[in-house]
Parts: sequence; structure tokens; C-alpha cells
Amino acid sequence: MIKDNRVKATGSLRIIAGQWRGRKLAVLDLAGLRPTSDRIRETVFNWLRPYLGAANCLDLYAGTGALGLEAASRGAEKVTLVELNAKAATQLQSHCQTLSATQCQVHTQAASDFLEQNQQQYDIVFIDPPYQGNYWSDIAQQLMTNNSLAENALIYLEYPKQVAMPILPTQWQLIKGKKAGAVNYCLFQNITSQ
Repeated sequence: MIKDNRVKATGSLRIIAGQWRGRKLAVLDLAGLRPTSDRIRETVFNWLRPYLGAANCLDLYAGTGALGLEAASRGAEKVTLVELNAKAATQLQSHCQTLSATQCQVHTQAASDFLEQNQQQYDIVFIDPPYQGNYWSDIAQQLMTNNSLAENALIYLEYPKQVAMPILPTQWQLIKGKKAGAVNYCLFQNITSQ
């Protein structure tokens, strides 16, 4: 008997607003994969509404694509989704094809490797890594070192409530922050000197 190694989709992700509003997308049952909740996404995208049009977005640790695909649905001009897990990245590619999301591009690699070779600057960056990895401070510093942030870029950061606020670049000014259940989520702006 041949063993089936495919990972089954056991959940779904709903696009909240925009051109794909109400669309449900399958979510794979993979360890550590957790889509940002509807409640948190609604709040975050209310914060980001004035900035999304024509934005170049980067979803590091894309996972289910909840943040990046929501940004694309709401009018972001370009969305780059970076995901190390090959199965999750394949599903992201499939979602982009299903939605005809030509503004989205999926990269199957570690966030740090992507940033190392990246030549673009981003207007909005989503940082929601696996909680057990403690990647926040290192990836934030790498965004600065590699000049990956556009002038006055916005950075969304999500981390568990039981963890202290990560050490972040001094140029990042906290704009908004909230807690929901076991999650802290914040929006920062990269304040560049004029």
C-alpha cells in the first residue's frame, strides 16, 4: 500500500474585504501555521486603509497568506509573500492562481535569505513569524541593514502576549498597538530623517 504524504487542508481563511471579499481559502494543517484572526486583521487593515492603494507590501513568514492576500484584495499594488515551508508556499501559489492575483509573488525561502538578496523597498511590511522562533528583533534589524524599507514605511508586528516587546530599530515609532487573546499586535512607522 502506498502512503499518501500530502498534507490535508483542515481549515479555511476568509478574505474580509476588497475585491475578493468573502472568499474562503483552504488552510493546511501544518505545525505552527496559524492565520491571523479575522478580528485582528479587521483592526490592522482599518489602520492601514489610507496607505494600501499603490503600496508595495512584503509579507514575511507568510504562512497562510492571511495578511498579504488581504492587502492585495484591498488594493495593494504589489504583494511579495515569503514562506519557507514548501507545502505552505505551494498552497499560497495555488491561492494566487485561484484569485488571479497577478500582483502577488510567492518566494519559497527563509525570510532572512530573501532579505539578503532583496533589491526592493517596501511601503508596508508584515512580520508575523512562528512564535517559537524568536525572529522579531533579528528580522527587524535586517530590514534596516538591507535598506528594505521605503521612506516612512509601515511595519506590522505580531507576537505572543507572554513575550516582551522585541528589541526594534530606534527609527521605528509605535503608531498603534493592541492585544487580543494571547496576541500583541502593533503598527510601527520607520521614521526617516528628512
